[in-house]
Amino acid sequence: MRIVHYGHACVLVDTGVTRLLIDPGAFSSGYEQEQDLDAVLITHQHHDHIDSEALPPLLEANPDARLVTDPGTRDTVDKLGLTAHTTYPGERLEIGDTSVQVTGGEHAIIHPDIPGIANVGYVIGGGAFYHPGDAFHVPSQRVDVLGLPTGAPWLKASEAVDFLRAVGPRVAVPIHEAVLAYPTMHYGLFTNLAPDGTEVRVLEHGRPTTV
Repeated sequence: MRIVHYGHACVLVDTGVTRLLIDPGAFSSGYEQEQDLDAVLITHQHHDHIDSEALPPLLEANPDARLVTDPGTRDTVDKLGLTAHTTYPGERLEIGDTSVQVTGGEHAIIHPDIPGIANVGYVIGGGAFYHPGDAFHVPSQRVDVLGLPTGAPWLKASEAVDFLRAVGPRVAVPIHEAVLAYPTMHYGLFTNLAPDGTEVRVLEHGRPTTV
């Protein structure tokens, strides 16, 4: 099995026969050139996991690829005019020579004031690789390689460590790290959830600012 990390949440899993691309989102790049994909798997609706502009041409270049999404992404793909299989936790998919077990169900809590959304994880090849999306769901199967979320508004390092320990993989591959370099996600969270009368202002690097 070969794994290619295209940044943030996007991972290509290649068994040598079957090629699965997971979460081609807005903070990832390089996956756009991939061909001979058997499936594109989406864990949830957030733009860093599904790039609405890049997905249609990707599927056009891979006409035999199945698009598989969580329930919350159904509206997104419908608006794009794409055909997709909506999957739910507990479902088992057979894609090429590879089984995909669908797990999870809910996105990790970002803040109690933000409504929750659906999120599914994908256990590939009976546990050969696990992509949890934006959640800490521990699957029942033994996991050999774990895609380990690293940075996000919904997690702190200690939670990622606890998740890593709970899954106990042979190898952990850090993913979901782009927000550490693209802090605008955090800035937007602060702005949206700040108390009344509070302004969130991002200071320009090296430039004096009157506050």
